Amino acid sequence: MPDITWEEPFCGEGANCFRLGTDPQGNAYIAVAGQEDTYLTDTREALRTLIRDIKAGRADHLL
Repeated sequence: MPDITWEEPFCGEGANCFRLGTDPQGNAYIAVAGQEDTYLTDTREALRTLIRDIKAGRADHLL
């Protein structure tokens, strides 16, 4: 497993908690809290774009 530095969990209602992390090579990670060994990874820029798009409402149709 890469050397990932995880942030504190971001939790919604109930037990919907996600963690974001980064590694020294500049990769970004997203995982369900408690299941950090199963993660999605991409560049920090891709994560930045994802977060901006979500904040802009581009994922609202999924709610």
